[in-house]
Amino acid sequence: MRHRAVRKKLGRSSSHRKALVEGLVGNLIKERRITTTVQKAKIARSAAEKMVTIARKAAAGPAANVTARRQAMALLHRQDVVDTLFSDILPLCEGRAGGYTRVLKLGRRGGDGSEMALLEWVGKKVTAPGVTADA
Repeated sequence: MRHRAVRKKLGRSSSHRKALVEGLVGNLIKERRITTTVQKAKIARSAAEKMVTIARKAAAGPAANVTARRQAMALLHRQDVVDTLFSDILPLCEGRAGGYTRVLKLGRRGGDGSEMALLEWVGKKVTAPGVTADA
């Protein structure tokens, strides 16, 4: 029975699942959009939005900035990704109370028929890393 079971296991151990989500969120921050299965996209969306919430706490002051960066580093484990989160992604999310990402369904994958999705940031239209245009 799955009474009160909250998270999807994705057929992986907890450490494998944690590494998978860390990698998906890191790639979403660096590349601005990723293509993956719908189930993985939904889990990564939740984690990515929590990372933006942590980053938004940095606006409270210098001490909060250090704390927020340490919390982000503890979850993402890559300094370049944390820097990109604070410098590039955070300005995209200004003025939003939530809903920083979107999941667009793409159809089924040819090989195994898995439902595929595009996970991307909401806000400005991003054509490539570092190049943005208003949406």
